[in-house]
Amino acid sequence: MKNAEPLGPHADLSAVAGGIEQTNELLQRVLAKVSTTPSIHAVFVDAGYLYAAMGRLVAGEEDRRAFELDAEGLIEAFIDKARTIFPDSRLLRVYWYDGARRRLHTTEQQRIAELPDVKVRLGNLNANNQQKGVDSLIRTDLETLARNRAISDAVLIGGDEDLVSAVEAAQAYGARVHLWGIEALTGRNQADPLLWEVDSQRTFELDFCKPYVTRRAVLYDETVAGAAVGPRPGVKDMRFVGARIAAQWLVERGRDTLAELLPGHPYLPGTTDQELLIEAEGLLQRSLRGHADLRRALRDGFWDHLQAQL
Repeated sequence: MKNAEPLGPHADLSAVAGGIEQTNELLQRVLAKVSTTPSIHAVFVDAGYLYAAMGRLVAGEEDRRAFELDAEGLIEAFIDKARTIFPDSRLLRVYWYDGARRRLHTTEQQRIAELPDVKVRLGNLNANNQQKGVDSLIRTDLETLARNRAISDAVLIGGDEDLVSAVEAAQAYGARVHLWGIEALTGRNQADPLLWEVDSQRTFELDFCKPYVTRRAVLYDETVAGAAVGPRPGVKDMRFVGARIAAQWLVERGRDTLAELLPGHPYLPGTTDQELLIEAEGLLQRSLRGHADLRRALRDGFWDHLQAQL
């Protein structure tokens, strides 16, 4: 059998040209698919930062028990703002990170969780009402979504320096991270290293925040000789309010946490007593300062319910 004659240089060039043509076709198909695939963004909200910053700016209070936050309206406003900034992108969802004792949803957190396109993620809340584990939840979600190419842009609403690692992790997988914050009365309420690390920054000022924050009870109208708002409740009313708050706290804070109070009966720790007073004033829409008999009845109702349940 004769050996096959070499195909020659022209045949080699034809093979190369055919390979290039196939590669070009493949690239065109990939680019066509990319061009029709919408960008996706998600919003990550550190609720602890949001409550503290907005409360301080609008109500002069960091303690969220002193004011109400219209979370539903605020989330809608954030979604609308993101829609204008990323017009060619669609929303994946809003992630709402908060703390709760034993990771049990409060009534307010349940309402937020029921909102469309919102995912509530809970860290722990310690005895001093400090969030634990929230930053690690944010990092895990940001990194996972970016690694899986589930998002192209991440809006981060927070201020803690511990979030820097979450930003770096998302950026390492190609996602852009945009930091949103609340205006500070003085200085800054977001860590400098976090500001340095993100791809863009935006601050919401007082006029934007005002509609979403309402102080929880007008305790006194100081312009009218300190007159209290609303009719004066009776002792039976106060015992009922105390029992109602105890029942709510049992659900939110857990039986073990409240059982620790029993050895101190009939006295409550100062912080807990103050929380009970603020909660009652919010329910009654009036101040209990200067009404020792009503405050005693409030505590009695609180203790009666606890002792009956524990």
